[in-house]
Amino acid sequence: MCTVIVRVPDSATEPVRLLAVRDEDPARRWQPLGAWWPDAHPGVVGVRDVRAGGAWLAADPARGRLAVLLNRASPPVPEGTVAVSRGGLVLDAVAGREPRPTTAVLGFNLVEVDGPRVRVVTWDGVERRETVVPPGTHMIAHDDLDDPGTGRIRHWLPAFASGSTEDAADGWWRPWLGTVARSAELPPDDERAIIRDNRPLGYPTLSLLLCAASVTEGAVDVRYGELAEPGHWNAIALSPPVSG
Repeated sequence: MCTVIVRVPDSATEPVRLLAVRDEDPARRWQPLGAWWPDAHPGVVGVRDVRAGGAWLAADPARGRLAVLLNRASPPVPEGTVAVSRGGLVLDAVAGREPRPTTAVLGFNLVEVDGPRVRVVTWDGVERRETVVPPGTHMIAHDDLDDPGTGRIRHWLPAFASGSTEDAADGWWRPWLGTVARSAELPPDDERAIIRDNRPLGYPTLSLLLCAASVTEGAVDVRYGELAEPGHWNAIALSPPVSG
């Protein structure tokens, strides 16, 4: 039940801004933002899943590409089929390869940024769909883009839309982090919460970390920060930009 906020500008010369919050089982080990695939994916940086070796979020700064994966409900893989990790889709996306999921892949929303262009590729275990993200501020979680049935989107999208993302000495992301901090005044299992504890809903996932990225044609500035305690907000100091 991750959350992504993305602002697509009216002009192709302005950056796409993206803030992604990761929800995952804290027992599932990960490696922070770094260049973990120097041979297979030179120049790519990302948050690496230790178990399967793929990425939750990855970027190729030299190509101006970024992708981030959100889980989505779907039927289980067919009996006798070996499930394929979704983390490979993120690495494929920043390499420019089209995602072609099969029934061996569980459901997902894949947010892809390629310079000024943003799209969401959705797979529900049966049908693959694409949504071109128009100019403006948008949110996505485990359902559709800007889905009003998702409590956190319905409640917080107007605040993100009104928050500035102009370049500033202390970081363009500060107003958005301020909105996340206000959202964390809600209980972490509230449907409107962005910093989440999903265990009461039957999932072992809690909010663990976030990334903020600015993407232009041929450049990505992506930064990383972890929560001190899963599912609980703290004043995160984002890392300097990480390059491959």
